[in-house]
Amino acid sequence: MAKSGNVLEEVVARLEAAYGRPEPPPVTDPLELILLENVAYLVGDEQRAKAFEALRERVGVRPESILSAPAAVLVEVARRGGVHAEKRAERLREIALVALEEFGGDLGGVLKLPPAQAKRALKLFPAVGDPGAEKILLFTRSSPVLALDSNGLRVLIRLGFGEERKSYAATYRSAQDAVRDYLREDYEWLIRTHQLLRRHGQELCRRSEPACAACPLKSLCRYYQGVVAPGAGGRA
Repeated sequence: MAKSGNVLEEVVARLEAAYGRPEPPPVTDPLELILLENVAYLVGDEQRAKAFEALRERVGVRPESILSAPAAVLVEVARRGGVHAEKRAERLREIALVALEEFGGDLGGVLKLPPAQAKRALKLFPAVGDPGAEKILLFTRSSPVLALDSNGLRVLIRLGFGEERKSYAATYRSAQDAVRDYLREDYEWLIRTHQLLRRHGQELCRRSEPACAACPLKSLCRYYQGVVAPGAGGRA
């Protein structure tokens, strides 16, 4: 249960005031979420969505459709999602094969498992680690966890939820442990929090050259108070 008046709720309120309330995720099917993540690489959300729609329209998003599609068509679709199209086309086939061989083409049963078992099952797919598995469980409303992408994780670490560790996985766990007592068991709020933290990390709280002067969270931010403000004489 969330702490009363907790700082994370204040963070979410400020981000929503700055960016507006996000639209619900356009994709909530577990297999489609995996395909959406892998159909593009190092591109913006709009281009990723276009590549996914091309996959849906030209090939289909069921495992059988992907496995029976001509390689050239899969490569053409993947090319809409950026570089390394051949590698990503092969990745789509790998995903379809795992879906068929491990789950009979239907991931619905996975979502009914206890969260730890569901995560292990989802991690059988290529390129799905703990963050990706937790995003699937959140967006499918199967487990009320605050999934984080790299942008959202960076925001929480800078705010003071957890610490930078030697590995990404350890940093991720540190943030998850630190934020756990501040969460609501409310899927809409958790999904909105994921989306707002991600957008803030993309637009202002960037990895390099963060726009701290324009940040609506700077009065709450450990990174700003400890690193930026002293270096700017408190004027940033």
